[in-house]
Amino acid sequence: MFNFEKLDVWSEALVLADIVYRVTGNFPEGERFGLTVQMRRAAVSVSSNQLSTIY
Repeated sequence: MFNFEKLDVWSEALVLADIVYRVTGNFPEGERFGLTVQMRRAAVSVSSNQLSTIY
């Protein structure tokens, strides 16, 4: 079985998600269900899409 966790691109995607979560945590409360959610979903989808191409 392929160990995707060793890929550099996987590690960078996780770093990106962490950064996005930290930055969006400082957004105004009014953006909680708008831009904040969209950006967080997009950041998480980067690593998810990588997995779907491997398996």
